[in-house]
Amino acid sequence: MRTSDQSPAPTARTARIRRFSVSALCATGAAAAALTLAPSPAHASEPASHGIAAAAEASAAGVAAQADAVAQKAAAAASDKDDLDGWIRDALKIMDDEGIPGSYEGLHRNIMRESGGDPEAANGWDVNAQNGTPSKGLLQVIQPTFEAYHVDGTPKDLTDPVANITAAANYAADKYGSIDNVDSAY
Repeated sequence: MRTSDQSPAPTARTARIRRFSVSALCATGAAAAALTLAPSPAHASEPASHGIAAAAEASAAGVAAQADAVAQKAAAAASDKDDLDGWIRDALKIMDDEGIPGSYEGLHRNIMRESGGDPEAANGWDVNAQNGTPSKGLLQVIQPTFEAYHVDGTPKDLTDPVANITAAANYAADKYGSIDNVDSAY
């Protein structure tokens, strides 16, 4: 016995429509797969399994290449951050040889404030930039200061991390006694 809150039983026609819809979806999917996997006329002489395997290999190679590119970018980002420690340590060795005062902590603190550790950082808005000599590198040095305080044995490249650090530390030693004494723009 049925109560009024029960839905009526499906009719034979409704059941056929549902079966047809599912069948149509399956047929459409199979046709799409066949078209996708069918060899092109240029590859028609190859066995179908070879074409499918080649497509799978090409797809896997593409995915592997993308994964390698992502891994390389991640490694480069990690090594850039890891290199900051190396750059500071290399600069400290040169500074020690040249008698330029400064500590790891003082260099790191000022680098993080000035450039966030980016050796390619450039200031395009301050008065130096407005005068045509933007501050660049880890410690935001302008070209004339870099040339005046460049430390022999380092590249003559303003954005070279070690050259930038040593020149800035040499300048800070002359003006403030040490890079350790610098707590703001200098």
